[in-house]
Amino acid sequence: MTSPADWLAGARPRTLPAAVAPVLAGTGVAAFVDGVPLGDLAWWKALLALVVSLALQVGVNYANDYSDGIRGTDADRVGPMRLVGSGTATPQAVKTAAFAAFGVAGVAGLVLAATTAWWLVAVGLVCVVAAWFYTGGKTPYGYLGLGEVMVFVFFGLVAVMGTTFVLTQTWEWPALYAGVGIGSLACAILVANNLRDIPTDTVAGKRTLAVRLGDERTRYLYAFLVLVAAAAVVAIAAATTWWALLGLVFLGRAVAPTRAVLGGAQGPALIPVLAATGASELAWSVLVAVPLLVRG
Repeated sequence: MTSPADWLAGARPRTLPAAVAPVLAGTGVAAFVDGVPLGDLAWWKALLALVVSLALQVGVNYANDYSDGIRGTDADRVGPMRLVGSGTATPQAVKTAAFAAFGVAGVAGLVLAATTAWWLVAVGLVCVVAAWFYTGGKTPYGYLGLGEVMVFVFFGLVAVMGTTFVLTQTWEWPALYAGVGIGSLACAILVANNLRDIPTDTVAGKRTLAVRLGDERTRYLYAFLVLVAAAAVVAIAAATTWWALLGLVFLGRAVAPTRAVLGGAQGPALIPVLAATGASELAWSVLVAVPLLVRG
């Protein structure tokens, strides 16, 4: 029997900050551009956007577990336990869990679409399709080195700008800049994950971007993404309030994982980097969002 603790581990809770961060950032931008008191902000929409983001993240984690598991990619893992690869849960059960999570995201998304704009349904469907075909289907794009691109687009640009839009029903430049910052750090999480898995992915035929770039250039890519996130803070501050520069304090949290990556950490030594990068992304979103909420 698969225990609740096993299902929780399979949901990969260390990746969930990547789902919370874009909603925080998008809400901060919305509060600033609308200039409304915090009590008048449509917080229920922000909460629904958070449900959508978290459910999609859990869904893609289970979907990845299922697809990699049935392909045998997770047969020899360095990182945390996988439900299918370890035999802890059946492939069908994990697949069902993935679509249940997508269903939760769909219901919350429908409510947002009904109260904002119906074309958001199409955006939601594209998000679910992208989540499934990351490692699912006959030609998963995650195996072609496109995973980072999709993470940047969906867990960065779409998530942040979408949150701002459902709250303001307008398109805002600061939301774009925030999407770039959040997307860069979300990509950094995946880059660190794929850097760790280069040896096993190479054997399994999984041609991730890390496999294509090689070990050294992947490490430089990680550091570059952290710098992009810092540049995005400056762009947001220039477009809103200079108090947003408080977001640069996230670099204090990002120093240790960046040093580990550039220092040549391998295998299990990269596992803490994933959690630290997720914490850096969450810190980025909080430190940027709070000044925007207050000044707004």
